[in-house]
Amino acid sequence: MKWKRVFRLLLKDKLGLIGFALMAFFIVVAIFAPFIITHDPQAQHYSDNGDLLNMAKPSSEHYFGTTNMGRDIFSQVVAGTRVALVVGLTCAVMVTIIGTVIALVAGYFGKWVDDLLMRITDIVYGIPFLPFAMIMVAVLGPSIWNIIIAIVLISWRTTTRVIRSEVLSIKQRTFIQAAKLNGAGSFRIIFRHIAPNIIPLSLVFGSLAMGWAIITEASISFLGYGDPLLVSWGKILFDAYIAHAITEAWWWVIPPGLSITLLVMSGFFVSRSLEEILNPRLSR
Repeated sequence: MKWKRVFRLLLKDKLGLIGFALMAFFIVVAIFAPFIITHDPQAQHYSDNGDLLNMAKPSSEHYFGTTNMGRDIFSQVVAGTRVALVVGLTCAVMVTIIGTVIALVAGYFGKWVDDLLMRITDIVYGIPFLPFAMIMVAVLGPSIWNIIIAIVLISWRTTTRVIRSEVLSIKQRTFIQAAKLNGAGSFRIIFRHIAPNIIPLSLVFGSLAMGWAIITEASISFLGYGDPLLVSWGKILFDAYIAHAITEAWWWVIPPGLSITLLVMSGFFVSRSLEEILNPRLSR
């Protein structure tokens, strides 16, 4: 892939540029969060006369205001960026690897192997996404890693289904038949000759999986199943909801809600741009 061509396509795709810029912004915020945070996210703050800063409006001291417990919302939103990216990126990598490997094995070997793996995929398709994740977290405990496990166990299905179709097409091509005639083993053909051709498609579904993982984690946390020891965007919204502040304190709701929206949007914009960059036929 020529970097000049990639740069040219990025300049042409405005949504892709916005997606990469937003993604870079959130990554920078997550990396430098300890230096950006202005207060301890869990600390309570009081006015000069000793009163608790209960849902104080945004000010020069508290950029996004405070919660009903006097906690700084800006610091909580910044801290929540790390949680969102850990969940999103970890799920994206795991879903991409699991979904791609299953698709490669099923598509290449075919017959009973394909039937077995596709029937398992069909069963997973029949499981409702959010209720399954909630039950898994309720059984395993409210931990961020349990949330990630629940998301990964259900999210690989779409990646597998689409990539398997591509593998079925690639394995019929001439260079695969030539590799077989030269004595290449099955797994060498799968991972040396077929896998490089479907990696672009895997990356697209990986970026999509990141967005869905962030939405799912926020949804689980908003419903009260999140890790109580961590500050996440979904938990911030959950705290605002139980405090009946959804319609009263806009500064408590909009920052985490907007952050979720922008980060998920960036994932979808990046996937759209990657699909065009990695597939030259689309750019034409």
